[in-house]
Amino acid sequence: MRPIGPDVQIAVFARAPDPGAVKTRLVPLLGPEGAAALHTRLVLHTLQMASFGHAIYLYCAPAADHAFFEACRSRYGVSLRDQCAGDLGARMLQTCRELTGNGRPVILVGTDCPVLERAHLLAAHERLAGGSDAVFIPAEDGGYALIGVARAEPRLFDDMPWGTGTVMEHTRLRLRGLGWRWDELDMLWDVDRPEDYRRLCAEGLLDALPE
Repeated sequence: MRPIGPDVQIAVFARAPDPGAVKTRLVPLLGPEGAAALHTRLVLHTLQMASFGHAIYLYCAPAADHAFFEACRSRYGVSLRDQCAGDLGARMLQTCRELTGNGRPVILVGTDCPVLERAHLLAAHERLAGGSDAVFIPAEDGGYALIGVARAEPRLFDDMPWGTGTVMEHTRLRLRGLGWRWDELDMLWDVDRPEDYRRLCAEGLLDALPE
């Protein structure tokens, strides 16, 4: 695969895999340790997929000095940064401000999407390089699995109903209000609920996740 150009930056948002603090909706099915182990593998998948010849930043919660994140830096060569305080929108906005301040676009992803591939990052970068103000990968749950922006814009993040099935719908309304040109890639799915985990197993994707 040809590399992403050097002008793109990728930010990965991740929580430390502490049992009971991650993938809580899967705890009844997998237990706290099992849910944390799955979260670990999803984070590693995302970093393995994203770490190839460009600037990648791992935005960490609760703090970048957690031993897990230090191991990620050693394994993948990522730059570690703390997530700021506030809701998801505040944290994403601050990240966009930090990373687009140099005039370069940024692509933000979480770690819940096992079908997110390097080709998606390349496609998102190409849309931004082609002049789009933003690019998204909508998620089946009504949110999005990826957002790329050429510049920080508070109206994309402030007072958004995060965690609901209307995030992408609200985002489109705000993009229209801003007069932005944006692109949407093919919809993907996240692993959050027991039915998502069963789908992960049924499609043979669990065994492909790194350990």
